Amino acid sequence: MFVLFEEDGNFKAGTVLADNDSSLQVENTRGKRVKLKRTNVLLEFREPNPTGLLVRAEAAAAEFDTDFLWSVCGDEEFAFTEFATDYYGHTPNAVEAAAMLFSLHAAPMWFHRRGKGRFRKAPKDILHAAKTGMEKKRQQAEAIERMRTELLARRLPTELSRMVSQLLYRPDRNCIEVKALEAACIDTGLPAARLLLECGALSSSYDYHYNRFLFEQFPEGTNFPAFDAPVFPTDLPCADVAAFSIDDAATTEIDDAFSVTPQSGGGWKIGIHIAAPALGFTRGSTLDAIARRRLSTVYMPGNKITMLPGEVVSAFTLSAGNTCPAVSLYLDVRSDLTIVSHESRIEYVPVVANLRHHDIEPIFNETALTKSASDFPWKKELTLLWELATVLEAGRGKPSGNANQIDHTFSVDWEQNSLDGPGVVAIGQRLRGSPLDKLVAELMIFANTTWGRLLDESGIPGLYRVQGSGKVRMATVAAPHEGLGVDCYAWSSSPLRRYADLVNQWQIAAVLNGTAPAFAPKSTDLLEAMRDFELIYAEYIEFQRRIERYWCVRWLRQNNVHTTEAIVLRDNLVRLIDIPLFFKIPSLPPQLPGSRINLAITGSDLIDVEVSARYLATLAEPNPKTQEEMEY
Repeated sequence: MFVLFEEDGNFKAGTVLADNDSSLQVENTRGKRVKLKRTNVLLEFREPNPTGLLVRAEAAAAEFDTDFLWSVCGDEEFAFTEFATDYYGHTPNAVEAAAMLFSLHAAPMWFHRRGKGRFRKAPKDILHAAKTGMEKKRQQAEAIERMRTELLARRLPTELSRMVSQLLYRPDRNCIEVKALEAACIDTGLPAARLLLECGALSSSYDYHYNRFLFEQFPEGTNFPAFDAPVFPTDLPCADVAAFSIDDAATTEIDDAFSVTPQSGGGWKIGIHIAAPALGFTRGSTLDAIARRRLSTVYMPGNKITMLPGEVVSAFTLSAGNTCPAVSLYLDVRSDLTIVSHESRIEYVPVVANLRHHDIEPIFNETALTKSASDFPWKKELTLLWELATVLEAGRGKPSGNANQIDHTFSVDWEQNSLDGPGVVAIGQRLRGSPLDKLVAELMIFANTTWGRLLDESGIPGLYRVQGSGKVRMATVAAPHEGLGVDCYAWSSSPLRRYADLVNQWQIAAVLNGTAPAFAPKSTDLLEAMRDFELIYAEYIEFQRRIERYWCVRWLRQNNVHTTEAIVLRDNLVRLIDIPLFFKIPSLPPQLPGSRINLAITGSDLIDVEVSARYLATLAEPNPKTQEEMEY
């Protein structure tokens, strides 16, 4: 005696070794003995043998037309043997009965199971929906295979071209385009970004990194929505000064300028003039909404995304030849550089010059200050402001910057192409702590501290930078900034490019005009703006750091650098001498921090933004200067 039974979702057949009424001892076709409840037996038969039954029944089941079976089946529940009898017109043999069972079981869309060996035909509407779904899956499978084939041929399917950012940065694994891309990645052994780059979805690896930032921070794009034009105040006095700014060549958002006016009784009136967009639009305006959404200008080599629309920046930037609305801080300074008093005003300021670092630093530097140098325009004013800055720095007891640190400047010529795509990068070095740096830094610190005190003493909240126990954070109440050595520090000097400064400028203007502030004490809106600014500003800074690292790797490839020098920072972490690129050298033997070494560049990757290198030789042991550079 043989039996057909179901085990673990599969049909099996075997030889009965013992019949214990309620259970059977059965040896299956693989020689394994199992104990089987009689209720689990679907069919008893004497021929053919178990293996022959399974083979012949499966072959017969493949011949059935499932749609025909469904059409001739009744609507009531039935056993497979009953249906086999109706279908064949006679009592079915074991092979016929098993074939019917296998066919019904293999068509769950047409026949719903109601128990062991029992079925019921699917209702017409349910079957139609299931067929529609099955056809959809078939078409999707064909589309996936077609897109996969195109990707393997390094062609970008049309469907994928419309959703490159989603595929790269937020893929939905239920999406057929993602499934096709993942299948192609498995076949090629390439990550998605590299495969799409080879298929022309990205013009260069730069797009991969820049577009990720846009996808995360500017999903609606970088274009500005419609906004109400700013309104210039008409009732402000015009200052009798000749203001000038000091910025690098790429600066278009000129927030600050200075003026030096000799006093008839000796001494000078020093003016610190800050561009005043807060006078052109109010909190709650469309321009405020734009600035509140962006919170800061985003800086990166060769590009920037401004906080305010270009038309607004152009209207308020302290550009030479314009008379601009400004919030001014005037210092009455004696001939011995003692500050007698100070006064804040809201006014129009004539700007007569925009001095640029690359023009001024070669002729106004530490050497020129210590030795006799030829005269040049603005020399007297710059020298006086530098001398005042030196006094202010000494008064704080803190240096305005580490003079031994090196700043690196990045510029990208998008009109040229390299092997890695559009753009040729140049990376320069500039020693931090130059006279111009100190001049600007100290006067900005003085202004931000003075206006922070003004808000605090007036009982009006502002956004302060606070440092205690080494941690820097923002607050809405005045508190010391230990790193700067001041009792309070409110960012107020860059309202064209930072929302915190714009907020503080509204608050300062309210104090000076005697009007209600834009943000009242304990304002929840101010707290939310502070939290959002702190988070977004940190993300913008991190993006700038990442994209500068990318351009450093591009620079190595662009200049075919095969060997270079580096400073050991700690363990196997090094920094290159020529550019601010940090990475680890697995082959580096133990070195003292600050040691100068020679490296062989063995590889680089612009998607992962990594460099591989091999240690060649130690060039020099640490010296005090390199120890200080390691802090950079």
